[in-house]
Amino acid sequence: MWVYECHKMDFTKAEKLESQNEVQQPQQPAKGTSFFRTCFNGLNALSGVGILSIPYALAQGGWLSLLLLFLVAVLCWYTGLLLRRCMDTHPLIKTYPDIGERAFGYKGRAIVSVFMYVELYLVAVEFLILEGDNLDKLFPNTAFKVAGLKIRGKQAFVMLTSLIVLPTTWLKSLALLAYVSAGGVLASFVLVVCIFWVGAVDKVGFHENDLVLNWRGMPITISMFAFCYCGHAVFPTLCSSMKDRSKFSKVLLVCFITSTINYGSMSVMGYLMFGEHLKSQVTLNLPIKKMSTKIAIYTTLINPLTKYAIITAPITTAIEETSLFRNSRSLSILIRTALVISTVIVALTIPFFGYVMAFIGSFLSVTASMLLPCLCYLKLNKAARKMGLELIIIVAILVAGLFIGVVGTFTSIKQIVNHL
Repeated sequence: MWVYECHKMDFTKAEKLESQNEVQQPQQPAKGTSFFRTCFNGLNALSGVGILSIPYALAQGGWLSLLLLFLVAVLCWYTGLLLRRCMDTHPLIKTYPDIGERAFGYKGRAIVSVFMYVELYLVAVEFLILEGDNLDKLFPNTAFKVAGLKIRGKQAFVMLTSLIVLPTTWLKSLALLAYVSAGGVLASFVLVVCIFWVGAVDKVGFHENDLVLNWRGMPITISMFAFCYCGHAVFPTLCSSMKDRSKFSKVLLVCFITSTINYGSMSVMGYLMFGEHLKSQVTLNLPIKKMSTKIAIYTTLINPLTKYAIITAPITTAIEETSLFRNSRSLSILIRTALVISTVIVALTIPFFGYVMAFIGSFLSVTASMLLPCLCYLKLNKAARKMGLELIIIVAILVAGLFIGVVGTFTSIKQIVNHL
């Protein structure tokens, strides 16, 4: 957490310089990303691996739980707007940790950053689990020998994937990888099309399911829904990079409507096709001999390979900045290699994709996407603390978020422990 002391000093110095600068600067032409490019980047933030588990989430909760998907989308859209309003309180606010610092000082920045980094770390673990599960489906009964020890199945593919992504984590400049990973939006739509093709053309079919509501599965369901809308960590960065920041509210609306349509379509199709037999990743239910299945799985596999380094880069950079040898190339490689090894160990120890996703959603995503935006907004905006409709909505979100967080975290941890 101490890594942010230097950022705090920079923020304070910049604030003083701005107040002292009385000379009017000549007007510069607007720079930054366009409305459509920002929409694309926002969709990329929301269109992640959650789309693979959205049918499983619906199967756990029943048809009526689909209403919760729309409710979570609306709540997270509104808290995204609150972050936008927090940024309006000071022109130097550029990132989510900046908002935390502006609201609650250094401790606020540290808390926001810790939740962001832990979430990124566990998403990297999820990438390895995903690769292991899907490669094992494509190539069953595969085994490797390492130092006389035979490693087979999912474990072998998790370790193989880590060796593939390891060199990408050593790169300091991730511009090329960032460009490649922008295909995540397209990949999500391709996946939905493939699932529809399997059901309609490959004769798996769409069947009725009678489960209307399952209260016991509801905590896992809503936790996974929360995971799907956990893009708040990058929203302030996207907003500050726009040519016209006043249009960011429309960007959020476009992103949430589009992603909700995508998630809703996938959940309904997957549930109609496989019902209560759905696995934590819908690709694991697909008939392996069909070409559409292979396209869906390969599309699923490409994104984690390209995004792993980008996901872990903020963590390794923060660690390196605290080191006495921050400019040492060999130490940088050592730190990044150690991080990859640690994610492999966690992925092999807790190889439960769905339950890990539920834990991330209930504990980390709910905190970063629902609770912290509301708390920061109330701290920065005195008018919002006066009794009125806005305060009632924010308090309702805080209560709902706390309930989802506590119940979902307890349930997901209990399921993980039971399956160990």
